[in-house]
Amino acid sequence: MKSVAYDGKYYGIPTNNETMGFIWNADIFKRAGLDPENPPATWDDVVTYSKQIHDKLGIAGYGMVAKQNAGNTPFRFMPQMWAYGGGALDEASDDPKYNTVEINNDGAKAALQASYDMYVRDQSVPVSALTNTQNENQQPFIAGQVAMVIAHPSEYAKMVDLAGKATGADKPVADAVVANMRYGLIPKGPARRAVVFGGSNMHFIKPEYVDGDFDEMAAKAFACFYNSPEWSTKLAWTGSNPGNLEGFKTKWMKERLDSIKFLDVTTSMLPSGIPFPVIPQATEIMNIIVPDMLQNALTGKMTVDEAADDAARRVDDLLNGL
Repeated sequence: MKSVAYDGKYYGIPTNNETMGFIWNADIFKRAGLDPENPPATWDDVVTYSKQIHDKLGIAGYGMVAKQNAGNTPFRFMPQMWAYGGGALDEASDDPKYNTVEINNDGAKAALQASYDMYVRDQSVPVSALTNTQNENQQPFIAGQVAMVIAHPSEYAKMVDLAGKATGADKPVADAVVANMRYGLIPKGPARRAVVFGGSNMHFIKPEYVDGDFDEMAAKAFACFYNSPEWSTKLAWTGSNPGNLEGFKTKWMKERLDSIKFLDVTTSMLPSGIPFPVIPQATEIMNIIVPDMLQNALTGKMTVDEAADDAARRVDDLLNGL
């Protein structure tokens, strides 16, 4: 309900929700001397594993995403920041007020330092991370050139599709990647295990703000249908989960878990989900300020401390209307 609460009031109903998982290539792990059936337990382990994979095999360990003005970037960096104890604001707390800037606290800087270590110090992530979204990680992953990424359960189906289109010498490589795909929980940090809580919400606008006729009872009837345990589950079938908790108890949820590979893993991340701050400025903070902070540090334009402090000033100015 955090995702539809603003200033102490509820403004909507969650219709579906999803969280991502941590994906790795078991064959790459084995060849790099890592346990092929166990992902990194912590974000510090991600840094260590990424370096070991790069040093031993000459490929990218972790598929970092740091593109400016791209939603993929905060969806993959914020779980890391929250895990270390940081945040854009206080969105990771049980009762967020969204008026405390935490993007430059010790935890946030530790997360940024970990990304800097992978990109600059170890050079164990793609050089193109500065312009990559998750889409740009898919081809290197299916080619066996990236070992670890964060993505939705649908990523497995995408890799199966890419493998099906592969030809010639690429075909056995792609098939081997699919066979060696593993899903696990996103690693923990010193503060918590975290993932972005995504999904969709349904909102109704008061009649005085709607042009033309507004049938309130019809709208409510539609909401009851759409958010019922049955249809909340069926409509979220391939890439999400029911917003109605009762949907998790239905026979359709069991069918989903039985038929959608790795859905059980990403669903297990739901208790660790954190919504982005529910404020009007959230989009600019997450899509502009957070990626800019990453870019400033990774390119050497600023030190890690300077990049985090610059982001904090920008967030503070934004919240104060400057």
